[in-house]
Amino acid sequence: MGPADDGEKEKMHPLVRLARETVESYVRQRKTPEPKELTPEMKERAGVFVSIKKLGMLRGCIGTFEPTRPNVADETISNAISSATSDPRFPPVDATELDQLSYSVDVLTKPEPVEDVSQLDPSRYGVIVESGGRRGLLLPDLEGVNTVEEQIAICRQKAGILPHEPIKLHRFEARRYSSSEK
Repeated sequence: MGPADDGEKEKMHPLVRLARETVESYVRQRKTPEPKELTPEMKERAGVFVSIKKLGMLRGCIGTFEPTRPNVADETISNAISSATSDPRFPPVDATELDQLSYSVDVLTKPEPVEDVSQLDPSRYGVIVESGGRRGLLLPDLEGVNTVEEQIAICRQKAGILPHEPIKLHRFEARRYSSSEK
């Protein structure tokens, strides 16, 4: 790691830095870092998604829509490892890829029920589509997803919910922190 990397790392949001350090430590040494200092946000409890991109293309994205760990820091660490090693769409991240990766961390608000699609907005709200115990989630403000109908269709597909099946909708907001694109 050269001096330029150190400067970039310093400008990085603490949650993004934690995700990056977690993936690098876990992939290289199978060790999980301990956060040195918890920011107030890291002490909160919330669902967290960690997305990893390689050269601008999705490389892994795993998260929790409600908290499963004691705090956002632990949620970020757990989901960073899962994104790098357990996303079924991709092989596990290899050490040779680490320098090509960029990260984003989404901290989610508590999901709230939605009575009508008019209460959704793909640039502001993520959506959870549920039917018979199956659930699909899509984060807000994703490139290429411009309509509520697209959001719902993608969630149905992810959860294996057919177009004619009745659904329940929930929405949430997310604070997104990203490293620079590689």
